[in-house]
Amino acid sequence: MPEIRFRIEWPDGAQELCYSPSLVVKDYFAPQQSYDLHDFLQRSTEALQIASDRVQAKYGMPCNLALGQIQKIQATAKRYQNVPEAKVKLLGFLEAAV
Repeated sequence: MPEIRFRIEWPDGAQELCYSPSLVVKDYFAPQQSYDLHDFLQRSTEALQIASDRVQAKYGMPCNLALGQIQKIQATAKRYQNVPEAKVKLLGFLEAAV
């Protein structure tokens, strides 16, 4: 399966490199696009769950890295839940070399 990483910027300017075991995240996000915090959480959770499910279908077990990434994103997002109009920006994708 092709892996991909995507760099995001949180509302305070902090950047994070996130992991997905599938390119499905490209169906949910566009480079240089900002998303409301709640929308970003929904999109990232759904995309990473689909990615984990694809790993499970292929290898018989879910992807712990994708599930862990969901948890990390959700935990970090809690810091910004009271920030008015909090947005998360998808800075870009870094595809793994084949």
